[in-house]
Amino acid sequence: MEEHFVWVTTRGIKPGALADFERAWRPQPFPHGLRRAFAYWSEDGHEITGVSFWDSKESCDAWRASGEEKRRRDAMAQYVVEEREGFYRGGELSIPGH
Repeated sequence: MEEHFVWVTTRGIKPGALADFERAWRPQPFPHGLRRAFAYWSEDGHEITGVSFWDSKESCDAWRASGEEKRRRDAMAQYVVEEREGFYRGGELSIPGH
C-alpha cells in the first residue's frame, strides 16, 4: 500500500458566508510539498471539509507554521464558527472487484 500524508480540516461556516470564505480559503502561493487537495461542502453550505495530500509531514508542518498560512487563516476567521483538524497517515483501501 502506498503511504499518504494527509491533513484534514472541517470548518463550520457562518450562514451565507460560503462564497466569501472560499475566496479567503485558497492559498496563495500554493504550498511547497502539496500534492493534491480536495474540498467537500455540506448541502446547506454551512460546513466544508478540506483534504490535502503532502509529500511529507515536514512539508505540511512547514506550511502550517508559515506566514502565508497565518495570513490565510486570519482572512478566513471572520467566516468560521468552528474548526476541527488533524494530520493522518494511511493509504487507499483496495475494493474487491475494482
